[in-house]
Amino acid sequence: MPFFTQASNAAGSVDAVFLFIFALSAAFLVAITSVMIYFVFKYNRKRHPKGEDIEGNAWLETVWTVTPAVLFLVMFYFGWTNYGYLRNVPRDAMEITVNARQWTWSFTYPNGRQTTELVLALGKPVKLNLRSLDVIHGFFIAAFRIKEDVVPGQENYTWFTPTLLGSYDIQCTVICGVNHANMVSKAVVVPVSEFQAWYFGDPEASLPGTGSPAPAAAAAPEETGPAMAVLKQKDCLTCHSLDGSVAVGPTFKAMYGRKEIVTAPDGEREILVDDARLARAIRNPGVEVVKGYPPAMPTIELSDLELKQVIEFIKTVK
Repeated sequence: MPFFTQASNAAGSVDAVFLFIFALSAAFLVAITSVMIYFVFKYNRKRHPKGEDIEGNAWLETVWTVTPAVLFLVMFYFGWTNYGYLRNVPRDAMEITVNARQWTWSFTYPNGRQTTELVLALGKPVKLNLRSLDVIHGFFIAAFRIKEDVVPGQENYTWFTPTLLGSYDIQCTVICGVNHANMVSKAVVVPVSEFQAWYFGDPEASLPGTGSPAPAAAAAPEETGPAMAVLKQKDCLTCHSLDGSVAVGPTFKAMYGRKEIVTAPDGEREILVDDARLARAIRNPGVEVVKGYPPAMPTIELSDLELKQVIEFIKTVK
């Protein structure tokens, strides 16, 4: 799709403000440059070998002071009203959680489904709750004219209504590490009926509009129970897999009972993954970091019961 494709309700107003400022800047560039060139020839040294004092002109000074001030206020008005519109989320917007981590995007829907591509229904507003699991990222969909910073430890959001069917690039606009250029995904806009069939249908069904299997963010566990509910609620499965696949954090598969090398304040050491180690890793994740993994895990608030349930669950992942 061309960069100038307008595929959301926000695109038209954003483009209008941009083109207004661009046209105004171009007009002033041409006008000021033309006057400068005119003065260079009219008042060059050959024609006026002796300089003369020029007294102030109240009318001219008023015009060149008031005119830019009015134009700046007009630009501010249009920019502010558009900003207010883009921050006022409709009540019927579907809320989707966007998790950013080096170097991928993942999307969690209200029904718990997780994907690595953003699936959207045509004409239906969505609110994206933006979260970073490691460093600062920038969530950008050019065709939607949507760009928001994703900052660790803070929650940001954006919203829009898709207005055009198709597949559109999602990019990260902040240099977030060595594989920053690979942090891309797709926003796929499909008819409402197709979206509903996918959303309420088989979790293993192909993603609408792509024909590819629906990928999970880091795993697609089928297990149920209180521990799994906690893991999903806290987004643990975004960074830890259950099947041994590589993710941001160590896999839960065969984790319990193995030995790991961790980096601690007193240096590197080998430890056994037991109940105490898992409790420390969950309560204070930054104290002992497994070698080869980034210190990206945030502090997670769990009750004693939830902590016990998660540890007992990890023991069962073989």
